[in-house]
Amino acid sequence: MSKILAIANQKGGVGKTTTAVNLAASLVATKRRVLLIDLDPQGNATMGSGIDKYDLELSMYDVLTGKCRTAAAVQKTDPAGYDLLPANGDLVAAEVELMEMSRKESRLRDALGEVRPDYDYILIDCPPSLNMLTVNALVAAQGVLIPMQCEYYALEGLSALIQTVESIASTLNPKLEIEGLLRTMYDPRNSLTVDVSAQLMSHFGDKVYGTVIPRNVRLAEAPSHGLPALNYDKSSRGAVAYLALAGEMNRRTRQAARA
Repeated sequence: MSKILAIANQKGGVGKTTTAVNLAASLVATKRRVLLIDLDPQGNATMGSGIDKYDLELSMYDVLTGKCRTAAAVQKTDPAGYDLLPANGDLVAAEVELMEMSRKESRLRDALGEVRPDYDYILIDCPPSLNMLTVNALVAAQGVLIPMQCEYYALEGLSALIQTVESIASTLNPKLEIEGLLRTMYDPRNSLTVDVSAQLMSHFGDKVYGTVIPRNVRLAEAPSHGLPALNYDKSSRGAVAYLALAGEMNRRTRQAARA
């Protein structure tokens, strides 16, 4: 049975979609079967995977509103190799429609039931806000991966997100927990980065991934080519870092299975 992870942060610009796309590709490179779900109406993960968000016959809008079966909306990505449930601006309408539906918080969890056995990992790229789409992701997931920059305001946003996770866990999804904190756009020459990183390690311990994602030009360029960094420039520091993260995640998953 697959591990479902919501990649979430209510603060924008922290490398959330970059992490979703590149982690998906890196997990495929470690021979894992991966489904990436774009749950952001901006559709950045869709475009970054080489799928045109303006030319979708079926998308996450159709899945969440029950207009199609989940498997019907899945697209293959090439050359990255993961499966994608794409999104575009239609998702804004889905959020409105969900408010009138029964089991509105559980639509995504219910929809994943039919495809979950086909994957080792299901990654959900959440929108940068706490709305009904994000709630659906947190209800469907077992863990939350939080990408964050090591800067002052990031800590404020982190506490708000943790409160949200705890609230969902106490009411709608008792299996939900913080999977890990990922330090992104990391620059060890910046003293504030080092200080905030130390605070994270002190407070969250082994919940903080040992892997850090550096600031990297190739990582920033890759989405404009519709490719993960691994397929754009596999020797770049960004691509190597996400491969390391995939390895660390696989080790954690194996250890948890043995425990």
